[in-house]
Amino acid sequence: MTALALTGSPLWYASRASGTLGLLLLTATVVLGVASGVRAAPRAVGRFGIGRLHRDLSLLTLVFLAVHVVTAVLDPFVHLRWAVSVLPFAASYRPLWLGLGTTALDLLLAVLVTSALRTRLGARRWKAAHWLAYAAWPLALFHGVGTGTDTRLPLQLWLYAGCLASVVGAVWWRLAKAGPGRVAARLAAAATATAVPVVLTAFLATGPLQPGWSHRAATATLLLGGGR
Repeated sequence: MTALALTGSPLWYASRASGTLGLLLLTATVVLGVASGVRAAPRAVGRFGIGRLHRDLSLLTLVFLAVHVVTAVLDPFVHLRWAVSVLPFAASYRPLWLGLGTTALDLLLAVLVTSALRTRLGARRWKAAHWLAYAAWPLALFHGVGTGTDTRLPLQLWLYAGCLASVVGAVWWRLAKAGPGRVAARLAAAATATAVPVVLTAFLATGPLQPGWSHRAATATLLLGGGR
């Protein structure tokens, strides 16, 4: 393996940094969206201010994700093609984990397009499509954990833990504040909020936190792809 593969190129660092910032911003967007559903906005901000902040965070998330995709494709080590950015599971390098990230990006782009067409779609259809953003978050989280060669670093683990705790805490807080009705939806949200931490912890323990896991995963894929 070359020294570039061992130390990482500037594009690799840019891709990891922009991806991490994109995940943090997506987490903040999801938390704000979940929490604002209880209609308990602070008087100093108001629901209009929260809605605008939610929209601005969403757009900023997409900006950092665009940087993440561009720098990842331009990085000479993994040789990703542009089609990988929109076609899930088409990459030769860690196809599952990259595919999760691509799926998350596609879902967010769908939310962006439907938001632009909100007046034509109507509030009910737009709201249904808007739930895709919540589905994108766990996919983005597992993408970062499974793809990043820096997952074992304490700072990165704390960032993932903070993102996880924020979203799960927001979901449980909203469930606690919710009124009667919609039992099936509330049970599904509670089950998901419980399952994601359990699955992520199990995956970390058996995968990325094991010595040499990242190196073995990358090397195996490179060998299958022709030794790139």
